[in-house]
Formats: sequence, structure tokens, C-alpha cells
Amino acid sequence: MIPLVLVVLLVAAVGGCVCVVWAERGGPRWARAVAALTLGAGRMLRGAGKNDRRRSVGGSGDGAE
Repeated sequence: MIPLVLVVLLVAAVGGCVCVVWAERGGPRWARAVAALTLGAGRMLRGAGKNDRRRSVGGSGDGAE
């Protein structure tokens, strides 16, 4: 079951990356929508990673490091 979930996640990530490249070259509207979702998810994950690192360093979380 877990390998199936991992394969689905991998296929979704690769498909999102393909849509980002295709949208940059002027792909159809649905590819631009998928690309926007992919880029938005990447920004959210990047932001969550930054917050986790700040907390793990022992800072107060106010961003003053």
C-alpha cells in the first residue's frame, strides 16, 4: 500500500513539473492552472520548511536571528 502511495505522489510531482514547463511555453489553460497549483504548493512547502528551521534553532520565532 505504501509503495503505491509513493508512486502516485511521484507521478503527481513529475506531472506538475511537466505542466510548469509546458505552461511556460504557452500550453493550454488547464496546464497553466496545474502549473499555478504546483508552484503554489512548492511555495507553501518552502515556507513551512523555513518556519520549522527557525523553531528548531531555538529562536523565539520572531524572525530576528
